[in-house]
Amino acid sequence: MMLDSIAIEGGFQKPVFDAQTVFRAIMQAMAEPGTIHRGMALAKPPAPLTPEAAAVALALCDQDTPVWLDSSLAAEDAVRAWLAFHTGAPLANTPADAHFAFSADPEHLIGLENFAQGSQEYPDRSATLVLQVSDLSGGEGLVLAGPGIESVARLAPRPLPRHFIRQWAQNHARFPRGVDLILVSRKGLAALPRSTRISSQEA
Repeated sequence: MMLDSIAIEGGFQKPVFDAQTVFRAIMQAMAEPGTIHRGMALAKPPAPLTPEAAAVALALCDQDTPVWLDSSLAAEDAVRAWLAFHTGAPLANTPADAHFAFSADPEHLIGLENFAQGSQEYPDRSATLVLQVSDLSGGEGLVLAGPGIESVARLAPRPLPRHFIRQWAQNHARFPRGVDLILVSRKGLAALPRSTRISSQEA
C-alpha cells in the first residue's frame, strides 16, 4: 500500500463526534486520576502507533501543538505521515519544544525533566506525554493521592519509565510546573496529572 493511502486512511469514523467523545474521556481521566476509561472511539493508525494513542492524538493535537515521537514511532514514515495528515501537528525538534509527546516504548523513555515543564506564570505550557503501555494492570502497584481522589486510588500499569516513582516525585515537586501523563492500552485510558502524588504500593 502506498504511503499516501496509509496516511489518508484510518481516522475516526465520525470525526467530530468521536473526537468530542475521546476528549471528554481524557478530561474525566485527568479529573479522576487512576480511573480507567473504556469504550472510547478508536482510530486505525499504522503500527506501532496504537488505536488508543491515535485516538488521543486526533482529539488533542492540531497545527498549533508540536508533537514529539520516541525513536520507535519516529522511525516509521507511515506514522509521521498519518499524524501529519489527520492532525496537522508539526513534529517538534526537541522534547522541550513539544506540547504532546508519544511513546511506544515507555520503559526506555528519556527522563521526564527533558520535556516542556511550563513556567510559574504559564504552567499550561508544559507537555502532556501519551504512553502506550501493554496493560493498565499487572505492573508495579501505584498508590495515588491528591486532587480528584477521595482517599487513595490504585493503578498498576506496565511498563513504565525507569525509576518512575522517583521521577514522578521530582515532577510533582515542580508543581504547578511539570508534565502530565496519559496512559493508553487495549484495556482503556487512564491519566496521571502532575498534581497527583504517587507512591509504591509496597512502601
